[in-house]
Amino acid sequence: MPLVREPLSRQRSEELTRGFKALADPVRLRLLSLVASHEGGEACVCDISASFELSQPTISHHLKVLREAGLLDCERRGTWVYYWVVPAALQQLSSVLSPTTGAPAAAAVPA
Repeated sequence: MPLVREPLSRQRSEELTRGFKALADPVRLRLLSLVASHEGGEACVCDISASFELSQPTISHHLKVLREAGLLDCERRGTWVYYWVVPAALQQLSSVLSPTTGAPAAAAVPA
């Protein structure tokens, strides 16, 4: 339910916090973007690691945080792990920030 309709309950706030905290890190936000935009909707860790100047253990840590937040899921295939975005988790986060139809428009800020 969007914030503009009613305030979040304590429980709902706590449920959403893990996802927002996970996305608050620039590396994790970029990792999520790379996985989401990868051809076929899933990416091997071997395909996305080269996009960062970080060690493999650091990349793995960030992917683990995204998995634990429920934003990514994964599967081991041989020696590689493949990741994909969990659409329902992203929908939950985005829906709470979406304005509803008929809500008062925000006042324009003069430039």
